Amino acid sequence: MLDATHAAMEKVGGADVAVVVTESGWPSDGGFAANISNAQTYNQNLINHVGEGTPRRPAPIEAYIFAMFNENQKEAGTERNFGLFYPDEQPVYPISFV
Repeated sequence: MLDATHAAMEKVGGADVAVVVTESGWPSDGGFAANISNAQTYNQNLINHVGEGTPRRPAPIEAYIFAMFNENQKEAGTERNFGLFYPDEQPVYPISFV
């Protein structure tokens, strides 16, 4: 999707416009396929990938994981389970930023 965005921006003269992935993540609970294993895999692969860039632009990507903490005051379901950490600051699963 990022390369498609870059291609479209180039086509309309916006090749120099920075594209930032402002929220990306996977829930660890609360719905179909929302489990710790899938969340850890998705977020770790995202971290591993952003340092390499894309085939069209092989440079680091500015991206942000949604979210730092699970939000225990939201209604039950996936929305409250995107965090890397529980509200008590304990990790939901191990993740490496190296």
